[in-house]
Amino acid sequence: MTEGIISFSDWQNLDLRVGKIIKVEDIEGADKLYNLSIDLGKELGKRTLVAGIKPYYKPSELKNKLCIVFSNLQPRTLKGIESQGMLLAAVSKDEKEVRLLCPDAEVELGSKVR
Repeated sequence: MTEGIISFSDWQNLDLRVGKIIKVEDIEGADKLYNLSIDLGKELGKRTLVAGIKPYYKPSELKNKLCIVFSNLQPRTLKGIESQGMLLAAVSKDEKEVRLLCPDAEVELGSKVR
């Protein structure tokens, strides 16, 4: 396999879902991180995600925003909080611009991204 190239079967292992940010909290001592509560619909329920998007979004911009979540990523503990997935975002080369990936219209929470 060529470096950086993944097989279609590898792609099928990713579980990307539409979620809705329902709560945004600051994390004490963290300049870049928010503690987010995400609703991923009936099948997956609510999840806690720690996301390094604080320099790019105010809490009011995130509350009730639809987003794309990598939902079957192995959990990781950041600042004492277990993050149960990852938000997907477009990031500029210099990392000065970060924009969350989101559906362009309302869609059922938990919908799969393909």
